[in-house]
Amino acid sequence: MNPRDLSFLHLIANASLVVQLVMLVLLSMSFVSWWFIFHKWFVIRAAKQQTEDFEQRFHTEQGHGEISAGKRRSEDGGSLEKICIAGLKEFQRLRGQRGQDTAVVLDGTRRAMRATFQREMDDLESHLNFLASVGSVSPYIGLLGTVWGIMNSFRGLANVSQATLQNVAPGIAEALIATAIGLFAAIPAVLAYNAYVRDVDRLASRFESFMEEFSNILQRQPPL
Repeated sequence: MNPRDLSFLHLIANASLVVQLVMLVLLSMSFVSWWFIFHKWFVIRAAKQQTEDFEQRFHTEQGHGEISAGKRRSEDGGSLEKICIAGLKEFQRLRGQRGQDTAVVLDGTRRAMRATFQREMDDLESHLNFLASVGSVSPYIGLLGTVWGIMNSFRGLANVSQATLQNVAPGIAEALIATAIGLFAAIPAVLAYNAYVRDVDRLASRFESFMEEFSNILQRQPPL
């Protein structure tokens, strides 16, 4: 048998329709997952930088006895800045109402920050479930193509008088390609998902710590 008959392109081009469909699905999933991997990398890196910049600016202002960090909103304001703005606006609104108890004002401030916090976390966690799904499902889809290809190889043996490796090698090879593509799609998705979940959890901890710190700062503000 010509060795070139077992080249990847030849095997894929001559694979059965089901195996080709499996390969197409896996390649599509891999392409989309790689797009999300790079997209989330830029998004999370920007979120980290924005958080560090805002924390530095916020603590610098606190060193001068100010709480003006949330009064302005830059065009590229990060999640932490949005949380601060939401809390400060609600604090100023409630404190401006006569007869409001301090505990009620602080509770409303925390709820405003918590609502913004949840929206920002939803944005940061978007598309991570897709990466998890690709990582968990792709090997099984590849296995489906492998099983189908091997079944076709053994079914083809019914038409020959003597079974040889030459008869079954192409079918088994094309079947194993489906498994390889499934692993190629799954492994990067799983690695990226684990890394991004860890980064998002760390950002969430920083946001929650800031909300507690900011609530304590507002609690010390003198009444109007």
